[in-house]
Amino acid sequence: MTANIYALFTEAARQAGDKAFIVERGATRLRYDELDAATTRWAAALLSTGARTGDRIVVQVDKSVENVLLYLASLRAGLVYVPLNTAYTAAELDYFIGDAEPAIIVCDPAKERAIAAAGGDATVLTLDADGAGSLAARVAATAADGFETVTRAPDDLAAILYTSGTTGVSKGAMLSHDNLASNARVLQDWWHWQPDDVLIHALPIYHVHGLFVALHLALLGGSTIRFHRSFDADAVLADMSGATVLMGVPTFYVRLAAHDGLTREASATMRLFISGSAPLLENTFAAFEAKTGHLILERYGMTEAGMITSNPYDGERIPGTVGFPLPGVSARVADDRGAEVARGEPGVLEIKGPNLFRGYWNKPEKTAEEMRPDGYFVTGDIATMDADGRVAIVGRAKDLIIAGGLNIYPKEIELALDGVPGVCESAVIGVPHPDLGEAVVAMVVRDNDMLTEEAVLSAIADRLARFKQPRRILFADALPRNAMGKVQKARLRDDHAGLFQAG
Repeated sequence: MTANIYALFTEAARQAGDKAFIVERGATRLRYDELDAATTRWAAALLSTGARTGDRIVVQVDKSVENVLLYLASLRAGLVYVPLNTAYTAAELDYFIGDAEPAIIVCDPAKERAIAAAGGDATVLTLDADGAGSLAARVAATAADGFETVTRAPDDLAAILYTSGTTGVSKGAMLSHDNLASNARVLQDWWHWQPDDVLIHALPIYHVHGLFVALHLALLGGSTIRFHRSFDADAVLADMSGATVLMGVPTFYVRLAAHDGLTREASATMRLFISGSAPLLENTFAAFEAKTGHLILERYGMTEAGMITSNPYDGERIPGTVGFPLPGVSARVADDRGAEVARGEPGVLEIKGPNLFRGYWNKPEKTAEEMRPDGYFVTGDIATMDADGRVAIVGRAKDLIIAGGLNIYPKEIELALDGVPGVCESAVIGVPHPDLGEAVVAMVVRDNDMLTEEAVLSAIADRLARFKQPRRILFADALPRNAMGKVQKARLRDDHAGLFQAG
């Protein structure tokens, strides 16, 4: 009996029969009864490169139906899927490729030459947003004569997802087939997934939320996906009629709540709106309820563990909280020594369970730093837990910024800024933003008054993905420091909290 998570999807697809799996712009792109033949060709094409079970496949391509098939075929072929944000620059890709040591790299045709130079012995294949490229050609030339899903053990790796670190060096979180399967099964039950659910999928699929949570639940349920390459409020609203579930980041709900087309009538068939990847503001929760009658269900997760807590499906959904630990997940709020603090008191959230990752790729020392002797993982998030076990995230250790649902660590940006001629030092913070949740702002001390905001941004444009680049550069004579010489980022955040407020 294989533990390959793809086997679960195969059984669900068999039961779904000729039901539409992916619908895009009103047209059925793939049915469940076509999934086996399609992934057969894709998996065989991948292995025709000489890749072997357990090899890594690094993927940086635009969201498409073919990208979904590439992911599923990688699982089926026993490869370890390594998705990368499409905004990463060539300089950033060098690190990921060097660290993951992939057997296959799949990229956009426009990046093929640059990536091939950094790819070492990897086979470099291409796939564009329209599903064309050298990989697609290889798939088309591969006979669909059947493919036996590669047997995997529960602890064998299914994917490696890179998560930023406070030093600016990303770490690859190793996720096993059992990590992914256990989390999907729990969520299917917790969120009362229905056989006739129709999911609006407008999330990226290089991220836990869109790739594992949304896609896996649809596949396990044999559900139809209404597929969007990116989020557009008009298009999502048009797709709500007949749909039942939307998973999104808070930015989705901010934009929908501000849209005149969002009404009780427009959302009449919807049963569940789920928010995650960043904190949901209470006023967004209230505005959405006022227009639709729906209470957004907020949950909490992270790259290293998938989903960890969730507000209940039946029961009170309290804004500003992320609900209860999911079944099978143990959570505690602890001090810096790992000792549990009193209920209601803030501390660092620590967790363990079958969803917890296998460690950081090639970084056993980093894994050890984040693990307690009793198996609990130190999330780095500051939380409280009430007497009933309900969790609220009240802050983030290590100054993590979450903008539009994407994690951004200031140190990486500060290193880039400090390398710009004329910059003496910098401090990067996140401040409230009405659309993104938080926006990146950099305080810069310069030794040349002629250095402008535009010049600084231009100097770092090729070093950082666009979503990491500051929305504003603010100049200061000096950075505020405490008695120990540490920059007082909390003071900076307070001073500039209204920077993006209207009026």
